[in-house]
Amino acid sequence: MMNEQGRDNMEITRSQNFTADRAWGAKTIAKMNGMTTRLHWTDQPYKWHVNDGEEVFVVLHGRVEMFFKQAGQTSSAILEAGDIFYASIGTEHVAHPIGEARILVIEKEGSV
Repeated sequence: MMNEQGRDNMEITRSQNFTADRAWGAKTIAKMNGMTTRLHWTDQPYKWHVNDGEEVFVVLHGRVEMFFKQAGQTSSAILEAGDIFYASIGTEHVAHPIGEARILVIEKEGSV
């Protein structure tokens, strides 16, 4: 049986094998209750942004330096495979992969 995206009801994604034709290319894993779960591949920094809602950012493979602003100050943290970054509404942030990275992002559908 196919779902709304035209895919079977069950799917396995081998995240370490996922690549894209451009930095931050993504595969949509699921759309649930206005939220999307997407697998991204990148080897280039993203852009500074603020999401429309909360964001959960999970490094599956590689390393990422996450820059974020709090009270006007810019800070950063190195995220290793298995680490999770949570951005509350209004948190300005940008991800800079250190080499190649695969990242699972859960956020409000249509967010930047």
